[in-house]
Amino acid sequence: MLELATQLLALSTAGERVAVVTVTRVARSAPRGLGASMAITSGGGVIGSISGGCVEGDAIVLANAVLADGIARAARFGFSDERAHAAGLACGGEVDVLAYVLQPEDEIARRALARAARDERVTVAIGLREENRGIIADASVLSRLASPVAAELDAAAVLSETERIADGSWLALSRAPRARLIIVGAGEHAAALCRVASAAGFTVTVCDPWPLLATFERFPDASDIVIAEPAEYLAALASEPGSFDGRTAVCVLSHDERIDIPALHTALGMNVGFVGAMGARSTVAQRAVALRERGVPDADLARLHSPLGLDLGGSTPEDAAVAAVAEIIASRYAGTGAPLREATGPIHARTPADSPSSDIPSGAPACSPL
Repeated sequence: MLELATQLLALSTAGERVAVVTVTRVARSAPRGLGASMAITSGGGVIGSISGGCVEGDAIVLANAVLADGIARAARFGFSDERAHAAGLACGGEVDVLAYVLQPEDEIARRALARAARDERVTVAIGLREENRGIIADASVLSRLASPVAAELDAAAVLSETERIADGSWLALSRAPRARLIIVGAGEHAAALCRVASAAGFTVTVCDPWPLLATFERFPDASDIVIAEPAEYLAALASEPGSFDGRTAVCVLSHDERIDIPALHTALGMNVGFVGAMGARSTVAQRAVALRERGVPDADLARLHSPLGLDLGGSTPEDAAVAAVAEIIASRYAGTGAPLREATGPIHARTPADSPSSDIPSGAPACSPL
């Protein structure tokens, strides 16, 4: 539901009833995971997807039934490999879904949607059992549930995930602000990286001391453009609580050592998840010497991803941007960067380290990924 916040908030504000279908359980494989949602408007419009197209037809029928009488309904698609294929689940998996009406007067839902639409941290709970099925509650309800595994709940492990509460009575839907990318430099490679990273879901800040280069005309996909010395800007962020987290990436692309070296020196001293820099191998070696001379320890230098990007073989600014974003994502999830056909096990591995702190109450029961 929360990933559809912008569209759902507009419909709710306009007073339109909407049926939402949310995945509450996934067994084996499915195109989308736990918490994926789609919505059907009273006028027949469809927003989002729960399976990439596999079971949308059945979900629409379920949603229309809920819109007709307002009663939340649970359903299961795919009971075995054979029946899953018959139901349209090409992956041979099994999903449970809950269809419920999003009422315009539901203040808890509207507040949560507004926060998600503003790219803020938010968690809500959706009732799964018959007595509370389809009810949307704020996160405080989770702290009232008793669980023998409550001590296992670490808020940092669940924020950007969607989990089913251990006793099965609630589904916690959580959404984190988008991961942040700070690009130092405003050249053509930076412009390409801004476009690709924004499309990949990052909120992008471009920082450069030259106002003629760092403009929204050149960087229309940037969330923010900062005209400043990058090292000074990064130092200011380092002293501002909450301005970055473990998912934040800093990529230095200015091709000017007078900018690159101070910026990297500062970035490597910050608790960000990724620091990268573009450059030829000779430039990388020279930078390492210069950074050591500034007192950067080898342990911090080992965090520097330079030359930036995975080896994809391309050479254009767009190719380099895709390679850089791929390395950032691989680093975040501890991926190998190898072709999936050469690997075994789950395609989408869950990595709790990806998530910053959550607003789920610390006394809430632990969540069990499915």
